[in-house]
Amino acid sequence: MADRKLLAGHAVRRLRRRAGLTQAAMAEALAISASYLNLIERNQRPISATLLIRLAETFDFDPRALAAAEPGGGVEAIRRRLADPMFADLDIDRNELEEWLAGAPGGAEAFARAFDSRGSGVGATDPADPIAAVRREIERWRGYFADLDTAAEALADELRMGAGDLYGAIAERLRVKHQLTIRVLPVDVMPDLLRRLDLHARQVQVSETLDSASRTFAAAFQLAQIEAKAEIDALAKGAGLADRAADRLFRRYLASYFAAGVMMPYARFLRACEATGYDLELLQRRFGAGFEQVAHRLTTLQRVGARGLPFFMVRIDRAGQSSKRFSGASGAALADAEGRCPLWRIHHAFDRPGSLAVQLVELEDGARWLTMARTVTPQGRRYGAVPVEFAVGLGVAAELGAGLAVARGVDLTGEATPIGLGCRACLRPACPQRSAPPMGRALLIDERERGVSAFTFGGD
Repeated sequence: MADRKLLAGHAVRRLRRRAGLTQAAMAEALAISASYLNLIERNQRPISATLLIRLAETFDFDPRALAAAEPGGGVEAIRRRLADPMFADLDIDRNELEEWLAGAPGGAEAFARAFDSRGSGVGATDPADPIAAVRREIERWRGYFADLDTAAEALADELRMGAGDLYGAIAERLRVKHQLTIRVLPVDVMPDLLRRLDLHARQVQVSETLDSASRTFAAAFQLAQIEAKAEIDALAKGAGLADRAADRLFRRYLASYFAAGVMMPYARFLRACEATGYDLELLQRRFGAGFEQVAHRLTTLQRVGARGLPFFMVRIDRAGQSSKRFSGASGAALADAEGRCPLWRIHHAFDRPGSLAVQLVELEDGARWLTMARTVTPQGRRYGAVPVEFAVGLGVAAELGAGLAVARGVDLTGEATPIGLGCRACLRPACPQRSAPPMGRALLIDERERGVSAFTFGGD
């Protein structure tokens, strides 16, 4: 990702116009020639790392906004849309996409919006769905919120200086600074709730069913709602989510993001990741966090100048339905696709609860991913209640996985399991696991033959 050419002329042009500058004036401020700036704005030259830093310093903006502003989310996002079977016969390569985005950014953005409004296909969602709206906003930021993360890290350092016990330090800060006490209540008092703010009693009430990691998270979440309110308000306002439910859901996500940042402060967490080879169990123990909390945090490590590996994360139930999907900076179609392949071992995690299932997979476009999956059980579960279980899957591009603890003994250039993005989006012709033909392809029935797949389909 670091060496990817960034063609963002349209974004630079908008930045210049917002500043009310001519090309000559902006070029002078950036210490470059006006002709060079003109080439950048026409997407005939990429933005260098040096110029990107100079833009950020001179015009006080987040460099990630350039990538986030790419038409349709950029090349990788457009490629995921073109993975829909209806485009299978077009064979559009990456160079064509880059030329399209560079030459007709407005047309690419229009295509993306029209495709997404269909409400079907690979990675497409209902634009009126508040959950989908929030996810789009999270992915627009590549999963990383710089101001929020910096504030969380500063608070974590302050709490750490005061006490070695993070939960105790947060509880003390809530009590002294905000006149809120944490009270752990019996399950019969809070049978259907895990956390509740009682302003009348000035209490943050948490269920006794929460483990230590979840109690710390609940306390940090409450602190986020108070002390990170300005940052959360600014991000929510910038998102411009008209739907009330979407706005509230996004604010809840941001408070959770802050809480995770307090529990796993960016710099310390990244150092620990790199020192341990992203060892998930060690990271859990070192930061007093749960598996799912660590997994999600791994998708957010995109600070400029201190990036972690670009992981994606999904969480599914036994029926294969996803309740969380974060592609972060990975550009992973596995996170964006609505369907999943049964040959991907994220489904096998349910067979061995608590054990990590590691697998090297290869998609139809040749992309190879090192994936790992493990089951998690939601907090608040009681004996005799309905059993609830999810599988959390993580993945990183295979070429980046050599230093991972889970990659020891795995030949990342060797044989990989061929998988798709769900049967309706997969064009692999002889898959014995296939449960439906791909969309847009005619189903062929031959009474004289029976192949290994129950469904044979036509070409274009």
